[in-house]
Amino acid sequence: MCEATKIVEALGVKAKLASRQMRMVETRAKDHALRLAAAMLRSDMQDVLAANALDMDYAEERQLEPALKDRLSLNVERVEAMAQGLEEIAALPDPVGAISDLVYRPSGIQVGHMRVPLGVIGIIYESRPNVTADAAALCLKSGNAVILRGGSEAIHSNRAIAKVLRQAMLEAGVPEDAVQLIDQTDRALVGALLAADQCVDVIIPRGGKSLVARVSADAKVPVIKHLDGICHVYIDAAADEDMAFHIAMNAKTHRYGVCNAMETLLVHRDAIAILPRIIAGMLKKGVEIRGCAATRKACDGLDVREASDEDWATEYLAAILSIRVVESLDEAMNHIADYSSGHTESIVTADYNAGQRFLREVDSSSVMWNSSTRFADGFEYGLGAEIGISTDRLHVRGPVGLEGLTTQKWIVLGHGEIRS
Repeated sequence: MCEATKIVEALGVKAKLASRQMRMVETRAKDHALRLAAAMLRSDMQDVLAANALDMDYAEERQLEPALKDRLSLNVERVEAMAQGLEEIAALPDPVGAISDLVYRPSGIQVGHMRVPLGVIGIIYESRPNVTADAAALCLKSGNAVILRGGSEAIHSNRAIAKVLRQAMLEAGVPEDAVQLIDQTDRALVGALLAADQCVDVIIPRGGKSLVARVSADAKVPVIKHLDGICHVYIDAAADEDMAFHIAMNAKTHRYGVCNAMETLLVHRDAIAILPRIIAGMLKKGVEIRGCAATRKACDGLDVREASDEDWATEYLAAILSIRVVESLDEAMNHIADYSSGHTESIVTADYNAGQRFLREVDSSSVMWNSSTRFADGFEYGLGAEIGISTDRLHVRGPVGLEGLTTQKWIVLGHGEIRS
């Protein structure tokens, strides 16, 4: 047995035991641990920021891409957001033990469902230190144990945040081994975690396409995943111009390096008059525009580069936007069907029938009407922090919050009935 396997196995044994112990932990104890952790993050903020500064120095030395550095960076506001996220999760209803669909059968028994934790969750992620807090909190509240494996670029930040979480759990009387961090950077540890089917019940990857693809290919346990975030906004012929402008600007320029940012703008030919305004606004924000022939013709005099087929299939995660003019709603939806990654799409229209068709026929994990794609987020959906966004169909789709980290089992309530 190699060293990486030994390390993961040792963590897994403790996590499996902790997952059983978590079934006995009451909601108030879990909530107390989360509120304590939030308070400790605030009181220990300078320690967390100092750890993050070490990671940022490393990022500069390695000359990481700006989008990666943005996701890695912490400041007072982002640490405060983590603390608030913990408090939001503490305030949410506990899904564990909830009974639903309880019905009487002719035999006299009652049959229904009960929500239960998944067990031990392995989370493999890159860059974002906030995932350490978000993922641990969601797993804790949903009664699971979690093994966290962050990227080497965030190791100091992750250690500092995990230390706070485990201390809060200890003080609240919650099994601290329900949250464990693989605090070594050996890449072999990822492979060992993916192969730990004896102690890990599900793997959730959060990171770039190459990471998710590797996890999907190598994991011996079920995976909750999404690959690209190629999100679209479609401006219909019946769109309000001001609304369309503000939605497009927000969907692209609010933040670039996030999976729910718009990457392709589709515009109906009868709404093409709005394009110069949108493109001028994007250029003012420093966004590079790549457009189809009709887009370039409509915006003669503005800096619009020629779009290629590759652009329609690209998640930029950067200040780049591709734009295509379409002849109809059907053409827009066909484009989305051909190029979308199944993450988030939005239509801007005052036409009720067009809006309803878009909601019904577009097959993505979030489909919106007159809204920015940036709302595709667990916090914005009322889930508290999210553990990721799934573009799978099983067992959860879209932002994964507390309920997505549980499953259901059948329960039967009887009064001494026997089957005849």
